[in-house]
Amino acid sequence: MTVRFERLERESVISTSSIQRSVADTEDDRVGLDTGSLALAGLDQRTAGRAAGAAWRRRVETNTFPCAVEVVRPGLQLVLEDLGRSGHAALGVSASGTADRRALRAANRAVGNDPGTAGFELAGGGAVLRFTGPAVVAVAGAPAAATIVRSGGPPLPVEHGAATALEDGEELHFGWISEGLRAVIAVRGGLDLEPALGSLSSDTLAGLGPGDLGGRPLRAGDVVPLHGPAAAPYAVDPCPAPADPLPAPGDTVDLRIVLGPRDDWFTQAGVRTLVEQEWTVTPRSDRVGVRLEGAVPLERAVSGELPSEGAVTGAIQVPPDGQPVLFLPDHPLTGGYPIIGAVVDRDLDLAGQLPPGVRIRFRPVAPAAPAAEIRGD
Repeated sequence: MTVRFERLERESVISTSSIQRSVADTEDDRVGLDTGSLALAGLDQRTAGRAAGAAWRRRVETNTFPCAVEVVRPGLQLVLEDLGRSGHAALGVSASGTADRRALRAANRAVGNDPGTAGFELAGGGAVLRFTGPAVVAVAGAPAAATIVRSGGPPLPVEHGAATALEDGEELHFGWISEGLRAVIAVRGGLDLEPALGSLSSDTLAGLGPGDLGGRPLRAGDVVPLHGPAAAPYAVDPCPAPADPLPAPGDTVDLRIVLGPRDDWFTQAGVRTLVEQEWTVTPRSDRVGVRLEGAVPLERAVSGELPSEGAVTGAIQVPPDGQPVLFLPDHPLTGGYPIIGAVVDRDLDLAGQLPPGVRIRFRPVAPAAPAAEIRGD
């Protein structure tokens, strides 16, 4: 496997100029369509932009990019994510981003990308990706038993967290995930898509995402263009980061929380129930939030709803049935149900890896706790 990887890396270096020329040709096509249309037909910028977008879509549909990934099978859910589009809350746009930031950073480090480079986030497993042109990938987060399927030999296992090379036409197959929930796949050089508000993240609730995807999960037949291995800014990391242990259905995990801002809307018994009772992750969970179920619902001291107020990733919102919802990256920015607490930043990646059947214990910490206990990487 190492020999094969080194050979492909040498080929990638040798063909750097040709890849760059192909990418430049692609850019020239788009620019030329804009300026040419304006000059010859007198179109305004909006019309030219639509024409350029149509040409780009035709290239995606026909997969004429030198490097690309075709989705043969998306598995349970396959989305594109980076570290999110922070700073747009005033516009009503949440940050979104990957549910496991640590995994995305680890996968990008392995293939030599910048830490926040967008990749694929696969929930549940079961996906098949076909590569056009050479590629180097790394899989982090939940273990998904990945293998490379090729026409000229037996399948090759992919070491979790390690940089692995694929050649033109080879497929990356994922098994079903049994520990954790989401695998993150980084591709050396990154994805060649138009960002939305500065990010390639797919916000499945708002319908905001890169290119023409509109934030939706990827489907069979979708083609994602790549910049190619030569575009990566760093060398691959020969020492993969150790994988974090992730929970399986039936396991119990602790999540640290800060109470408030509306814990006073619950009785003292209700607050005790939150932190003393175990809560089970239900199948009615997604990137918007994790729906929890406990034997005793949270008892309210104040009835009714609030005027809508802000919510953050990790907020624990309590609907009228008393069964809390733990918000994940695609959560709504505002809501009228009271928020009894919020998971600390350091535990948000673990919260994004909770499969149905896992039990949660909430452990309160003081808002003034040391930063090392609260803040993430």
